[in-house]
Order: sequence, then C-alpha cells, then structure tokens
Amino acid sequence: MSSNIVYQQHHVSRDERGQVMGKGAFRGCTVWFTGLSGAGKSTLSMKLEEYLCSKGIPAYSLDGDNIRHGLNKDLGFAPADREENIRRIGEVAKLFADAGVVCLVSFISPYRKDRDGARISHNQNNLPFIEVYVDTPIMECERRDVKGLYKKARQGIIKGFTGIDSPYEPPENAEVVTKTADMPVEDCMMLVVKELMERNIIPCETTLPVMELFTSHSQVGKKRAEAEALPSIDITKLDMQWLQVLSEGWATPLTGFMREREFLQCQHFGCLLKNEPINQSVPIVLPVHSADKERVENAEAIALKYDGQVKAILHKPEFYPHLKEERCSRQWGTSNKGHPHIKMIMESGDWLCGGDIEVLERITWGDGLDKYRMTPLELRAKFKSMNADAVFAFQLRNPVHNGHALLMQDTKRKLVERGFKNPVLLLHPLGGWTKSDDVPLDVRMKQHSAVLEEGVLDPQSTVVAIFPAPMMYAGPTEVQWHAKARLATGANFYIVGRDPAGMPHPDEKRDLYDHSHGRKVLTMAPGLGRFEIVPFRVAAYNKTTKKMDFYDPENHDNFEFISGTRMRRTAREGESLPEGFMAPKAWDVLVQYYQSLPKAT
Repeated sequence: MSSNIVYQQHHVSRDERGQVMGKGAFRGCTVWFTGLSGAGKSTLSMKLEEYLCSKGIPAYSLDGDNIRHGLNKDLGFAPADREENIRRIGEVAKLFADAGVVCLVSFISPYRKDRDGARISHNQNNLPFIEVYVDTPIMECERRDVKGLYKKARQGIIKGFTGIDSPYEPPENAEVVTKTADMPVEDCMMLVVKELMERNIIPCETTLPVMELFTSHSQVGKKRAEAEALPSIDITKLDMQWLQVLSEGWATPLTGFMREREFLQCQHFGCLLKNEPINQSVPIVLPVHSADKERVENAEAIALKYDGQVKAILHKPEFYPHLKEERCSRQWGTSNKGHPHIKMIMESGDWLCGGDIEVLERITWGDGLDKYRMTPLELRAKFKSMNADAVFAFQLRNPVHNGHALLMQDTKRKLVERGFKNPVLLLHPLGGWTKSDDVPLDVRMKQHSAVLEEGVLDPQSTVVAIFPAPMMYAGPTEVQWHAKARLATGANFYIVGRDPAGMPHPDEKRDLYDHSHGRKVLTMAPGLGRFEIVPFRVAAYNKTTKKMDFYDPENHDNFEFISGTRMRRTAREGESLPEGFMAPKAWDVLVQYYQSLPKAT
C-alpha cells in the first residue's frame, strides 16, 4: 500500500447512521455462512435476508456465485485465487456492516485462515462477525447436487472441487452450527436469528423467535458426563416446571433463571429492557437455601437435579438475596401467607440463583399427557400444517362450560367476518402447579376432550395443548405473562376472561383483584404490541332459550348466573345443571371426579 494514502474518517457516526437505517439503533454486522457446495448456505442466507427485511432490518446477501459474475470474475479456483476471493468479499462485507446493514455472506470459503482473516478485519473495526457453519454431510450435498457440479467433479470434468479433490476445513468455533439435512430451513434460520437477538443486533420484540435452551442431540452424552462431575443442587417440582418453561422457549428471550438485573427489571418495570421493552411481568427465578449456596457459589457451573437425575447445567451462577416480602408485595400486592403460592415462596430458599441453562433433554412427566405438551415450535408447525391464517388463544385452568365455548365461537365468527379464511383456536389449559381445590389436570383434559367430542368446539379447527407453567393467582400481573407466553406460539389474538388469574382474598370475603383489571391492563401492557386482545363478554344461562348466552342487562330476569360453588356442589351430589350449561359428556366427567372425592365431615 502506498504511504501517500490517508484514511478519511466519516462525519456521520454509526449511531447516527443507525437512527436512519436500523430502526433506532446501529445493527451493522456480518453473518458468514460457510459449508460445502449444496449445503444450503445460499438458501439459508436468502431466507434470513427476506425475514430481516420483513421486520424492517436492512440486510443484504452476498452470494459466492453472484460475486464471481462481477467483482471477482477475474479469479479462478486455484488456492491463491480462492484466498483473494475471500479477502475481497471480507472487505466488501465490512463496508456493508459499517454502513449499518446486516451483511449475509454465503461462500464455501474452504480455508479456515481466510475466514479467520475476515473475522480479524471485522474485530479491528469493532464490527460483529458471526460465523455460521452449515454442516451438511457430503453425501447429502451430492444427493442434492442442484447444479450438477458433484457429478462433473466425480467424472473429472471439474478439477479442484471442494470436498472431492480439494480440502474443506470446517470451523472449530463457529457461533452457530446448522444442520440443513436434519432441520427445516426455517428452524435453521431461527438459530441464526437467536444469535443475532442475543447480541442485541435484532430487537427482540421485532423478531420474537423461540429460543429453546436444549443441548444439541449430538452433545447430550458429553454434557451429561460433564454434568455428573459438577456440584449439584436439587430442585423442586415447581422449579422443574419453570425449567420446562424456559427450555421450551415460552419465556424468550430469557436464557436461564433470572440474574439480579433481569429480576429487578421484571419486579420494577414488568419488562425486560432489551433494545425494546419485552413484557415479562412475573419473575422466573431459582430459590436456593443458604447451605446449597455456600457449597456451590464458587463453581463455574452447577448441575440441576430432580428426583436424583441431572436435568440441566446452569452456567456462571449468580447468587443474590431473595427478598421474599418485597417480591410478593410487588407481584401479588400482598405478602399474606394465606395465599397458597406466596406460602411456597416464603418457605423457599433465602437466595436466588441466576444463570444461563442448558437442558439436557426434553422434560416429560410420564403421566399419559405428554403428547399434549407441545412446545411453541411444535405449535407453530401444527398451525402451519393446518393452513391457519389466524390463531386465537384461550388460557384456562377450569373445566370448559358452554359460556366459555360461546366466547370462543363468537371470536371465530368475528375473525371470519374480518376476512380470515381459516382461524384456529388454541385451547391452552395451564398444566403446572395449581391450588389443591382446583380440578386436577388429568380430569380437565378428559373434560376438554369430551367438549370436542360433542362438537361444542370444532375439532377440525381447535388445537388442545398444555401450557407447562405453574399457576400463581397473581391477577392482572400474571395475566400479562399468560398472554406474552402465547406470543411464542405464533398466536395473533388472545381471549381474556373475567377475573383472570384471580382468587378470593385469603382472609376477607372479597376477591383479591378487581375482576375487570386483567382485561384493562392487557390492552395497555407494554411489550405485547403484536397481540390483539379479545375482551371478555359476560355470559350467563338464558332461561328462555335454555342455553348459555351473552348477558343482556335489559332482560336480567331471563338470565341465571351459575357459580363455581354451585357447579361443584351439584356435581358432588350427582345432580344435573340446567340443560345447555355444559356438554353432557363433559358434565359426566366432572360428576365422576367430584363424587370420587372423600365426603366432607
């Protein structure tokens, strides 16, 4: 390089450029896809480009073949030419990134030192460089052989073809590894999106990818052996339920049990403060007792055990005081130990342990209901297979009566009137801990099946699945969490009921929360911008039509309100409620359950 060349500094800063190009923040970086010919690099790059641009994030794909039509048309495939090919594209990518663009480079780039050179050049300019190894076996690449190049290479027509008679050096420490032979391209793409989100390159609320926290299948044996050598903490069933919530991605973008910074954001703001606020109204924390803290606090990682089995590894544990009274007062508006969930918190450890988690295998319970415990990604795939153009979710912890069904039926009718062709209902009962006088999960699932069997809800447009979180009975605070978690499924609409997540006051003869506040809060809650809230309409039994109907105050005498207390008493006595209140087979399920309980003395 000539000594007479002087580098000119830009007058526009990256932050200023980000305000123009990056939706308020500088997002420039390079995502470098490397792998064999036919591995799926270009497909993945183009898919990611399409995705990012649809979210308002500037992105551009630099494809190896395209670049050789112009900028690098003077280069061949000899080692020196390949080196220069990668050097040039590395410099071009750096310029794109410096301009604030997410630059997506899809080049075979067979030599490790050339890719490392591009990384070093980016690092020297404080630009993120993310290497994505598209790890596709050569047999699969040859099977695809879209361009017919492998066939020509095998015949000797093409010389120096990577993977055949020229080496490929796979990355040793790629930030992302995708396996296009084993996973759909959309799932591979979301692994890259997750990495971008974790680096705060993409705003979380703009993307809302599902961040599963499972160890890759190929690493389970290695990680299990590693975990067995680590100091361990035994976790409770409640902790295990939260571990399942985290591992399946319901609490995206959390990467583990909350560290103190995340906990304080949740407690004081009801949000995680990423590039944009993300609703997280309830803390997801791991309480530990002082003896356990003292035993493991200096460890780089700890194993989490349940029933004597290692379930997860928690990395770089951070311990901070569990201020139980303050936590409860902020979350529930009370610290009254008569509240069943508050009682559990008060009896838990005096410390909270935060840290990123790796869950070794998918969590199952062996209770005959695991087939209903569909993860957010599985639900997304299910809705896609059903060709759903809208998904409306209904959270519940009680049996379904025809008033609930009326609200769901009415929501579907309104969505069709708005032009949706195939709206699908996600009937999503809560499956974690509930208080002792609630109907158990297995009974509720049997009752829900009977509702579908009798056609009260359309089985062809309804998906019944279990939401694995425990119940907290925290009213308007908790209902935000219930809605936010369903965003992970791809749902567009959320039906909110009367007094959601509410319960009676532990000491006084009144409800703990105003029955309308859950609905009102949801319509204002930050970090739920993509959700449309479907408000609750009061339903009651219409004595004239002999069915559940939306309550009309002007015809009050025609309506009868059937309380949960009356329903339970009637079921225990083996009697019937008015015709049309609940599907007969569904009612029989409840009668059998309540009559099986010990008689009150």
